Amino acid sequence: MVNLKITSTKTGDFMDYGFIRVAAAVPGLRVADCAYNAEKIIELIARAYEKESQIVVFPELCISAYTCGDLFHQEMLLEECLTQLERIISETRDKNIVSIVGLPIRADSQIFNCAAVILKGEILGIVPKAYIPGYSEFYEERWFAPGSKALTSSIRLLGRQAAFGTDLLFRDENDGGICFGIEICEDLWVPVPPSSYQAVCGASILFNLSASNEVIGKYEYRRQLVRQQSARCFAGYVYTSAGIYESTTDVVFGGHALISEYGTILSESERFCDEDQLICAEIDVQRLLNDRCKNTSFMELQQKPDYRFIDFKLRDLDLERLERAVDALPFVPSSPEKRDERCSEIFSIQTSGLAKRYRHTAAQYAVIGISGGLDSTLALLVTVKTFDMLGLPRKNIIAVTMPGFGTTNATYNNSIELMDTMGVGIREVDIRPACLQHFKDIGHDAEILDITYENVQARERTQILMDMANKIGGLVIGTGDLSELALGWCTYNGDHMSMYAVNCSIPKTLVKFLVLWAAENVVDERTSNVLRKVLDTPISPELLPPDKSGEIKQKTEDIVGPYELHDFFLYHMMRYGAPPLKILFLAEQAFGNSYRPEVIKKWLKVFYKRFFSQQFKRSCLPDGPKVGTISLSPRGDWRMPSDACAEVWLRQLD
Repeated sequence: MVNLKITSTKTGDFMDYGFIRVAAAVPGLRVADCAYNAEKIIELIARAYEKESQIVVFPELCISAYTCGDLFHQEMLLEECLTQLERIISETRDKNIVSIVGLPIRADSQIFNCAAVILKGEILGIVPKAYIPGYSEFYEERWFAPGSKALTSSIRLLGRQAAFGTDLLFRDENDGGICFGIEICEDLWVPVPPSSYQAVCGASILFNLSASNEVIGKYEYRRQLVRQQSARCFAGYVYTSAGIYESTTDVVFGGHALISEYGTILSESERFCDEDQLICAEIDVQRLLNDRCKNTSFMELQQKPDYRFIDFKLRDLDLERLERAVDALPFVPSSPEKRDERCSEIFSIQTSGLAKRYRHTAAQYAVIGISGGLDSTLALLVTVKTFDMLGLPRKNIIAVTMPGFGTTNATYNNSIELMDTMGVGIREVDIRPACLQHFKDIGHDAEILDITYENVQARERTQILMDMANKIGGLVIGTGDLSELALGWCTYNGDHMSMYAVNCSIPKTLVKFLVLWAAENVVDERTSNVLRKVLDTPISPELLPPDKSGEIKQKTEDIVGPYELHDFFLYHMMRYGAPPLKILFLAEQAFGNSYRPEVIKKWLKVFYKRFFSQQFKRSCLPDGPKVGTISLSPRGDWRMPSDACAEVWLRQLD
């Protein structure tokens, strides 16, 4: 696992949290003018160094330019490329940054299209291109030999002995998790790219020096290749290609550069730009290695070639802010189009899962408690859609409102109006008399508004729903969501229990958008108006009496903390195994304008304490559909001992 390089737990001291800052450059080159090109490369290396990049990659054959044609057979060009490589090495020796540059190199009586890896005046290694295209507009076979034709594993270059071959991987001497491999242009386009083997053998970051020209449709396909290869390899993929000034004769280049991490584009250049470009981003190596460790299929590819590892010392990265964006709502797509698509798909997963349960049990009725809040509203929407799909009458959905000691007029009216507009069966059961009787039975003073006072109400409601379902031969549809399960914000054997829990893997931040999406896309105008009222209602269990004005007094987020923070914590802990200090750092990046650092840390401690102490509730959850990458089902994604200690995690935040 990558070393997080944390030397202090105090914010501001040196730490990189497992990030590597990389850069991809697109210089404006002149074809065959190696001295001019070297000057551009040196300038961009300096710019990347100033931006605290640790590794920078340049396009294919950037010292000569890609489109030199038969000039590659000219001694003058080959020698000038070496002269300018020496100049680049010399003029950047004072900069602690790994630079990957492209040039033609003669070896074994052949010419190879190569990437030279240089650092502080030294050549770490030379990687030749593995696959040489000889089709359509590409004539590289006329000039270059594939890497497999190399006869030697090292070459004498500029008075130095340098490792040479397609079997080189470059590894940080202090942290083996930081390892990169190199492929060149066409290598990515073959059925099994070299980077696939490099990743299996330890490369967490993959670099591609390219000269991909522009034709209609190629841009999007190339972009998908980079995204998909980074996803398949659980890796960062850094790609850069020749710019417009290398366009000549029949081909035009656009200068396309991309930085991708596990299928997500972190940064992208502007194509057809007439200025030099440098894009930078941090790649989260820690999260990539965590995913590799969890994915049991990753290491199944055993038929792999042996690699030689070249060790080097990576420049330290002292992070204050990230170049990459950190999404404050990681469960919710930021694009409205993608958000609508996500909501539609989740709604389909929920209804399909519930429909299967009804087909299997041959049940004809559903019983669901309606509180006037977000979760029960979403559960009712899903149940109605399911019954419509199965051809069952909506009146077979018995929606029950159960006013208690904390019920306000606003939520009560929301409940009644929602049930009415949805055309379901409506029942009302006032739980207050039964709760008072129960207080009397167990000897509890009804004036003491403690946990017993609250949980008696939750369990009474669940008892009513369960018994009513038994009476009519129906299923109790659970309403609780993923965020509540993570925090244990549910009453054991109360709202914690149901016969099928349709919201169990949907976090609170996403529930809001699902209800809004339904208001805009699924229901009629009258129901839509009710849904918007629900969205405007504060989140509350309504187990304590309202305030003097009849408004909700018990607001969940005042007690356990903001759900947007807890969902953020949950996502990064569960999805990537991020430790507390890293989550704190990321949260400060995402919420810096909304919460002070000490407030974020306060709620992060609350999150860990509740997450660990409340596992026993998650260990006996009812069935429910998994809709995203994170689920707390004890039968699927999360198998945690109920009595595990949180001390190791909390100690890092002290």
